[in-house]
Amino acid sequence: MSRPPRARYRTTNWKSYNAALAQRGSLQVWFDPEMEWLSTPTGKRGRQPVFSDVAIQACLTLKGVFKLPLRQTTGMVASLLEMAGLDWPVPDFSTLSRRQKTLLVEIPCQPSSGPLHLLIDSTGIKAVGDGEWCRRKHGPSKRRQWRKVHLGVDLGSLDIRAIEVTGSRVGDAPMLPELLDQIPYDQAIASVSADGAFDTRACHEAIAARDACAIIPARSNAQAWPESTPGVAARNEIVRSSQRFGRTIWKRWSGYHQRSLVETKMHCFKLLGERIMARDFDRQVAEMQIRAAILNRFTALGRPQTQRVG
Repeated sequence: MSRPPRARYRTTNWKSYNAALAQRGSLQVWFDPEMEWLSTPTGKRGRQPVFSDVAIQACLTLKGVFKLPLRQTTGMVASLLEMAGLDWPVPDFSTLSRRQKTLLVEIPCQPSSGPLHLLIDSTGIKAVGDGEWCRRKHGPSKRRQWRKVHLGVDLGSLDIRAIEVTGSRVGDAPMLPELLDQIPYDQAIASVSADGAFDTRACHEAIAARDACAIIPARSNAQAWPESTPGVAARNEIVRSSQRFGRTIWKRWSGYHQRSLVETKMHCFKLLGERIMARDFDRQVAEMQIRAAILNRFTALGRPQTQRVG
């Protein structure tokens, strides 16, 4: 029996999508002269901060978009202020580094018109160590360290709605409840899609607690769990469906294939840098959160609309 022909898709909004891609490099997108640049008094004892969190995040966003070191970032910000005719002070590199450690990054996202369909995935990003060519040519000079980035992406808008950064020794499944906690409880969640690594009791219970449907494939030799809690019952139904119809049919019926969109988002995440520039863990968390804010801004500018043609 011959295999069915591969599906073909066509992008229907090339004109607007091309304009959105061009806008990603516009400085006007990333720097707003109307922002609140200087900080308001905090009312606490000690020296008051000069720059607001919005100003620090704007500087670090320019750093992330154009992949600049801190000193070059201050030079770009100074030139932007000069061209805009603003006499605002410019934070130096040490101020940016110090404030990055405690910065509360604001990740913009488009409002959802209905329940969320979350796509969950994790990946590793190099934090310390030599590159692949240097290791092959000269051998490792020091131990490489990695950070794991866990994302929760909205299927409808493709916005990153939840992000966690951990060490490389932390598994994927334990972070699912943490990602769901970042979604406001007044925001309904329709489904949560993840790979087989999330097929654990804690994950199914966390999904059931949000009244969501779990789209997590069971292992090939999985057996039904004996308990009857909501999370266990949903997981057992996945096991029975997979055993009766097969895993391939279950994945097609449940829409599991849509989880490939979060893998694409992970690829875009790494295109902003194969490694983390910061060395301190708190600064690394802020750097990854700023990457998420950048990607959400990219998505808000415009994304391709495709339709199947064959």
